[in-house]
Amino acid sequence: DCNCASKFDGCEHAAAVIIHLAQGFDDRAEGGGVNAATASETVGHVGYRLEDHRGALALRRVIVGEGKEYPVGSGGLRSVIPGVRGVPQYAQSGPDRAFEKRTAGFTGGVLTPELVPIVFGALRDVDDLSLRGLPMQVGAPYGGLRLRITDHADVVVSRIEQDDEVREVFSNRILRRGNVLHPLREHGLSAGRFAELRRGKISPLHRLGELVSEIIPECRRSDIPISIETDRLPASTGLRVKPHLRFSIVEGTPLQVMVELEYGDPPIARVRGREMHLLGDGAAPPRMVSAEARLRADLTRGFGLELGGNPISASQAIELVQRAALHPEVLLDASTANRFQSVVELAPSLREEDGRYSLRFDGVDGVERVASVEAVIDAWEQGETVAPLLGGGFGEIPTGWLELYGPLVADLLEARALQGDTPPSKVITPELARLCEIMEHPPPASLGRLSALSSEGGRLPPFSPPEDLRAELRGYQREGADWLSFHRDAELGALLADDMGLGKTLQTLCVIQGRSLVVAPTSVLKNWLDEARKFRPGLSVCVYHGPRRALDPDATLVLTSYALLRNDLDELSRETWDLVVLDEAQAIKNPSSKVAQAAFQLGARARLALTGTPVENRLEELWSQFHFLNPGLLGGRSKFKRRYERPIADGDAAVAARLRSRIRPFFLRRLKREVATELPPRTEVVLRCTLSDAERRRYDAIRVATFDEVVALLGKGKGVFKALEALLRLRQAACHPALLPGQSQDVETSSKVELLMQTLTQVIEEGHRSLVFSQWTSYLDLIERALKQRGIRWCRLDGSTRDRGGVVSEFQAQDGPEVMLLSLKAGGTGLNLTAADHVFLMDPWWNPAVEDQAADRAHRIGQERPVLVHRLIAAETVEERILALQARKRAVADAATGEGAQTGGGITRDEILALLNEPSMEIVVAADAPGA
Repeated sequence: DCNCASKFDGCEHAAAVIIHLAQGFDDRAEGGGVNAATASETVGHVGYRLEDHRGALALRRVIVGEGKEYPVGSGGLRSVIPGVRGVPQYAQSGPDRAFEKRTAGFTGGVLTPELVPIVFGALRDVDDLSLRGLPMQVGAPYGGLRLRITDHADVVVSRIEQDDEVREVFSNRILRRGNVLHPLREHGLSAGRFAELRRGKISPLHRLGELVSEIIPECRRSDIPISIETDRLPASTGLRVKPHLRFSIVEGTPLQVMVELEYGDPPIARVRGREMHLLGDGAAPPRMVSAEARLRADLTRGFGLELGGNPISASQAIELVQRAALHPEVLLDASTANRFQSVVELAPSLREEDGRYSLRFDGVDGVERVASVEAVIDAWEQGETVAPLLGGGFGEIPTGWLELYGPLVADLLEARALQGDTPPSKVITPELARLCEIMEHPPPASLGRLSALSSEGGRLPPFSPPEDLRAELRGYQREGADWLSFHRDAELGALLADDMGLGKTLQTLCVIQGRSLVVAPTSVLKNWLDEARKFRPGLSVCVYHGPRRALDPDATLVLTSYALLRNDLDELSRETWDLVVLDEAQAIKNPSSKVAQAAFQLGARARLALTGTPVENRLEELWSQFHFLNPGLLGGRSKFKRRYERPIADGDAAVAARLRSRIRPFFLRRLKREVATELPPRTEVVLRCTLSDAERRRYDAIRVATFDEVVALLGKGKGVFKALEALLRLRQAACHPALLPGQSQDVETSSKVELLMQTLTQVIEEGHRSLVFSQWTSYLDLIERALKQRGIRWCRLDGSTRDRGGVVSEFQAQDGPEVMLLSLKAGGTGLNLTAADHVFLMDPWWNPAVEDQAADRAHRIGQERPVLVHRLIAAETVEERILALQARKRAVADAATGEGAQTGGGITRDEILALLNEPSMEIVVAADAPGA
């Protein structure tokens, strides 16, 4: 034998030894290995000794003979020469030679995990293998685990433990069972299953089917011994598995089809999701995993269903029942499937009883089969073609009829739901009359004099002017008074949305009758008091304001502010007013705000709302005002969003037209260009300035420093406030360096202020007077400083102004100052400043309605000169993009008032990105971003 790398035992080295011996030489004299010819003289053999070396198993080889052991060195057996150092003559067996060949290069020592299978394979047949003097054998790879199943009270516990026959476990993945050594092998269980059984799986008695049909077979396939120490396990039996479909029909919840796999007929086990459940105490079938997988795939491919609950529409359920009937292997629950097997055609019918109207849908087959109007409308809105019948079954809804009149019916249903089971409210009478006309039914008796509201061009009776009225009404103002008076007498809410400056206050004073409450911004309370004294001197007026405020029980007209409405609601809601008026009603545009909630709680026989901007950003603002005026007219808040706000935001012109039709009887809007033809024209111009080099560097540095971070945050659905802060800084940088935090206030001027001063100088030289608006009082401070330096006379009105009336009177005087500085918030509403015919807007805002209100402080009744509105814009900055955004947002109000078809909303994430990015980016208008 030879230890060379030859694949054959008879290598050239062995042949040379044979030739050498054949020539009569004595090999032993040369000390060259073992002479097989003298085997009868041998007294030794090769031994294999295993030792524990710091927790790991190590191997060394020895020559055993004459009661002693001699180590085999690093050269292997060929380096061990009999007679040298007392080594006896020894013989090599076949397994010894096999070990030498299979473990070439291994000279002894700790067995690495990679060597264990090689060395153990070579040791399998050796004669002398021992560990600590005890004879050992080598066995097959073994996991060393056992599944133990035991009883614990009312449950069975399955736990994987170490096999109690294992005596030692060595760190190099070797374990000992008695006198047999095994390489440690991995268990074949999934990580999840192993962790579950390692902790100990607790199985209630009704869940033992999973243990018998899944866990025990898995462990057997993984060669894990099982110790069953309970007699509770059911016996196993083989049964066929089939899918079973059941419909879950629970009123008020979505329709579902439950899909399960069942074993047996009748079933004895059911698979839901991934688990099997026994249905009794009988036998548990073994899981047919491949058959279940095939059925799952068939259900997904053929029916689009998964095991468990599947949301489904009624029309899909009907189709499913028809298809399942063609597959006998699919079981259908008859008690629920029968409901989807009979479909009748439905047609609408309108009935009246004691002034109450009911619409329902009847079967056209002559059999008494009825579907409620609620079920039909709900099905239609969800895109269904069938609706459930009362008493079971389904009917095919008249989709053509519903496409024409479904929105009207849906609105009436929503209004009725909010008003309870009462005769129809006067608010919905016009639309109920329209439904009666559609159904060829006599109109409701309650229509009466309200018929003027239910048709285009209906003439309203003229109002009777109060005896103390001291005003010459223009034609459109008299028509407005007729309209308000009609709604007051009918106890219907009305929204007067005339353009700013057309005299909404005067028209309202014409119809004040009985004890009335007017809620207005604090800034215009004095204007209301002055107008009442001027035009209705006979009214007894109480101004409920100030620290010593008190309600005068004898006053006909009570004036108060929105802040006090919120704070003193208990006092103001204690009585039922004949009329409640909300001036600048956009103050309740957020229906969740405290002031809106307070307004909703006021008791009144009639309600009016006045505003020149009924919609500033979102159509929800219109809903909030009508919820105050006529609760139920536009339905609930969430359904209004779904039926109106979202479709209109998506550009649905038909829905916008339907909304205008719905509010038309209670909404009156006239524009200056339509009714106040005597008013001089209003012209708007954009004055662009170019930033200086220093201003441009500062502006670009802010944009670059914030853009990447803001884009990353917005991409994750975050960072809206940070983005708005970045926009604020860019807008400030475009106006004046001193507005930026940390910048010196000593900066004398800016490009935009210089442009303002140049233009103002020219305007003043031509004999004109001007209003200058900014949203930042700190910006007004800087402009004020520039006016002083140029000797231009000015006055100022902002949130800190105490005597607002005095400031207004000073400016309106014949010799008043040439310029009035105003903050947008404090000076944007309720002021008549007709002494000015030039308006300067220093910093654009993305809500154009705010700027329009400011500009209309000068362009209103009483103005005799053309008004010029200047918008000052820094070129190539965010301000140019704000102008484009304003144009889109003006279309929000148009959707409700009929002036246009496009829509818009507050500032969105997309708009923020567009404002921060290049001017060429498209701006998409949607709902407000939080906090914008």
